[in-house]
Order: sequence, then structure tokens, then C-alpha cells
Amino acid sequence: MGSLVLPSFASMAILIFGFILMPEFVACRTRHYTFNIKNHTLTRLCHTKTIITVNGKFPGPRLVAREGDRVIVKVVNHVSNNITIHWHGVRQITSCWADGPAYVTQCPIQTGQTFKYNFTITGQRGTLLWHAHISWLRSTLYGPIIILPRRNETYPFEKPHKEIPILLGEWFNADTEDVINQALQTGAGPNVSDAFTINGLPGPLYNCSSNDTFKLKVKPGKTYLLRLINAALNDELFFSIADHPLTLVEADATYIKPFTTTTLVISPGQTTNVLLKTKPYFPNSTFLIAVSPYFTGAGTVDNTTAAAILEYEHPLSHSSPPKNLTLLKPSLPPFNATKFVNVTQFVANLTNKFRSLANKQFPANVPQTVDKKFFFTVGLGTNPCPKNTTCQGPNGQKFTASVNNVSFVLPSVALLQAYFSGKPNGVYTTDFPTTPKTPFNYTGTPPNNTFVSNGTKAVVLPFNASVEVVMQDTSILGAESHPLHLHGFNFFVVGQGFGNYDPNKDPAKFNLVDPVERNTAAVPSAGWLAIRFFADNPGVWFMHCHLDVHTSWGLRMAWIVLDGPLPNQKLPPPPSDLPLC
Repeated sequence: MGSLVLPSFASMAILIFGFILMPEFVACRTRHYTFNIKNHTLTRLCHTKTIITVNGKFPGPRLVAREGDRVIVKVVNHVSNNITIHWHGVRQITSCWADGPAYVTQCPIQTGQTFKYNFTITGQRGTLLWHAHISWLRSTLYGPIIILPRRNETYPFEKPHKEIPILLGEWFNADTEDVINQALQTGAGPNVSDAFTINGLPGPLYNCSSNDTFKLKVKPGKTYLLRLINAALNDELFFSIADHPLTLVEADATYIKPFTTTTLVISPGQTTNVLLKTKPYFPNSTFLIAVSPYFTGAGTVDNTTAAAILEYEHPLSHSSPPKNLTLLKPSLPPFNATKFVNVTQFVANLTNKFRSLANKQFPANVPQTVDKKFFFTVGLGTNPCPKNTTCQGPNGQKFTASVNNVSFVLPSVALLQAYFSGKPNGVYTTDFPTTPKTPFNYTGTPPNNTFVSNGTKAVVLPFNASVEVVMQDTSILGAESHPLHLHGFNFFVVGQGFGNYDPNKDPAKFNLVDPVERNTAAVPSAGWLAIRFFADNPGVWFMHCHLDVHTSWGLRMAWIVLDGPLPNQKLPPPPSDLPLC
């Protein structure tokens, strides 16, 4: 038999001392998850249908990691639809292959196939989300990403008694793939959802849904951290809890200067952590948690309200709470901002309250000078109706959407693969316009010609270039708020305003000290938004409106960020299991 050789005391001491000196060695770990994409039968609003889920759960399972952790998610596709998963807001530093948008960074995972997403959480802490990134499958394929601080690090705010994810979504009685496919075929706007949901449940204000109500159970005199996520397909949402102000402390996995509000608005793809302080006593009431749309467009909207219940545990009752408690309801703004202009102003005022901490521990590294400037118009338009076809869009044409009048066409192979292999011909071009080809009064009387061009165009950026993008909403077919999401980066929202952007006057009002740092921000209806970021992440990165109907219509584009000079600034080769088209 072999003998067991024990290390000497000296070598053990060196080993232990080495662990102590290397906190990243003990603090960071690799976390493995398996996402089985499965069909699941579910009933909401007395309507039963088959939905696509991860592991049979709706909403999907939590992905929990600490800042600095490596995450490996094995996705196995058991359904007939092609699938990709996007880790929304994760910086994906040199891991562009794991970002997830179909035909941008990867070909889809086909039926029976498996792909491992492999990435590291770098410099982020808070709440993000994962969701499908192909067609409209994210209507049911979504879940929270919870990023905890590194071990031995604390929150820059009061430690909560408990943390609760709150996922806001939309429920369609119809199959969402049928909804968008019909709209793209007819050229009309798609049918709207039948309900909004809170953690997958519509709540008691809908027919047939009194039992499908999320209950947030709390104790008096405690502080709770609510991790709010808007996973809705096509709606910005108001959120409020009756008689309970909320203190916002984080947005898109970045800490912010705390501020308190009774109502907040959250765009699809955005996440916000809020502190809820409960009353110091049992209040003899229950409190409605309400969610309703913030709508700025000209079409139809799901003008319903989802609700959940905030319920206090009674100190003398170990079973159910006392009956016949008063139900208090919050007061939400009117949903239709086209009729109530003050609602749009309320949203703008709320948005302006978001500020980065910008302190020594959590600095705001805002580009003070700019290498590359871009001015993008974002909005709707039309495509001609094909011959011998009847279309139901504006003036008998087809609805479309564009950036700088280019409606982006997804290729049949992944952009990233074409770029990495040096074979862009026939896949994409790099002549995306940096400014509108034909300037006009963007928020005034729209031009008669509403046709757009169609193409797969990208912008090439040198590594680490400082970039400024001003995004201007247009009044073509109606002004509308557009929540723009940039993959692979956080950006600083340095300015916003109503009307047409003035390049001579507006930059003087930019906030270059403590602007909020986000991955998704709404271009105001009939207004503009200015962002800055450093192009410090090599790869091909999607930017698009996070209202999925606008994404489907082409309000999307791609940035190509070139490699930097150092080894850790270069895009690595693709993983061996990357799906093929």
C-alpha cells in the first residue's frame, strides 16, 4: 500500500497564507446551471395554453452569482422552436460569443441541441435579467439574474431583512409567435396582450384571476429589498404600492444615489432595486401593488392593471391574517400620455432623479471628451406593400421601424461569426449612416415620404474609443418613447430633452459628473437622449428598441468594436459547441 504523505507545517502555512492574500481566489467561484427548454401547460384568465419555459417554471429560475463569479449555463433545447438566451445587461467582457441575440452573436440552438453560455460577472452588482432573444419567445422565457456583492463587501445602503424578485410581464392568450407572424405578414400593428403579470400572476382585477395573485408577505418594522424587473414584451410600466413610498438604490446593476418616490416607471429590459420600509405596527389593512402601462404611441394598448397584495403578518396570529381588512389602492398616473401631457413630464422628472453614486468606491468614469459622435433618429416608418397583396398598415403599406432610416434586416448567419472569420461579404456592410441622410423637423410635421431603406449595416469602432450617441425620436407615424438597449456595455445618460436636439445649445447642459449608468434607457416621446460610453469590449454588439414590436420591425443596428493591442483586449475564438445555422 502507498503511504499518505502529509505536507510539512511550513508548506501548509504558506498555502494557507497564500489563500488569505488572494481574496479573489476564495471569493470567486464557478457557478453551473442547466436550463432545459421545455413546453409547459399553463392556465391564466381561464385560458389554458402551452408555453415555452426553462425547467418548467414560469417565470424562469433565478440565476444567482457574486460579482467576479464565472457562470456556465448549459442550455438544452427540447422544443421545436429555435432558441437563444440573452443575459441582459451582463457586460460580457471578451465573451461576446455568450451574449445570445440570434443571428447577431450566434446561430440559434436548434431542437435537440445544447450550448453552454460561459461568462464572468465583472464590475456589476444588483439585478439584471435573462430572456430568450429570438422572435417573441421572451414573452414566457425570462427570469432574474441576482448579482450579490463580493464576499465581505456590503451594500451601500441599509441591509435588508429580505430580498424579493418582482418580475413584471405580459400575458397573451394567443401564441405570441402567431401574433407577431400575423403582424409581419399583414403589415399591421400586432394584437396587444390580454393582461400584465406580477411574478407570472395577473391578480384580482382581471376576470378569473382572484386565485392567481402574488402575495408579498411582510413583517412590521422591517426593510425589504425588491428587485424589480420589467420583462414585458411591449410596454413601459408604472409600479406603485399603496401607502408605501419606495427608495430607489440601484438601476441596471449599478448603485445610484438613493431617492424616494411613490410611483416609478420602468421600461422593458430595465431593472431597479428599491427599499420598502414596512410600517412599525400591524396596520389593520392590506395594500394593493399595482402595475399599469405608460403608453406614448398612437396605436392600441393593453390598458389593464395587474395587481398583487402586500400583506402584513399579524403579530398575534400564526395562521392566516385577520379577515375583512381594508384594502388600500395606489393612485397610478393615467396610462395614455398622448392625452395627458403631464404624464410624459412626470416620467421625465422621475428619470432625471437617477444619478450615479460617483464616489471613490463606485466612481462614474464618464467620457469627458468624445472621439466618435453619432446622431441617430429612431422611429417608425413604412415599407411598400408587395405586389398583388393587401396590407393593413398606414396608407395600405407595411409598418416598419428604423434607425437613421435604415430598417435592420437580420442575416441568415451570425454577424459575429462573419466578422471573426473575415467573411462579411453578403452578410453585412459597415456603412451605417452616422447622421440622418436627409435632415428634417424631427418632432414637427412629418414628411410625406415615410418609406425606409432596408439593410444589414454596422458601425465599426476602434477599441476604447469614447463614443457619444444622441438618439432623436421622430413624429413619423406618431412620436413615441423608445427604450434603447445596448448589448455589451453600460452607458452614461448625459442628457435628455423634448423637441429637436440642438447641437449648439444642448451639450452645455450635459451632466458629466454623476449621470446614471444603464444598459437600457428610454428616448423620450418627441424628444432626445444623449449617451456616452467607452468602446472597451471587442465583438459585435446589438443595439435595439426593447419594445419587441419595434425590434421586429427593424429598430435595431449593430456596433463592431475592434480588438485592442493587449491579449485581454481581443475577441477569443468561438467555443467549440457554438451552434451552426
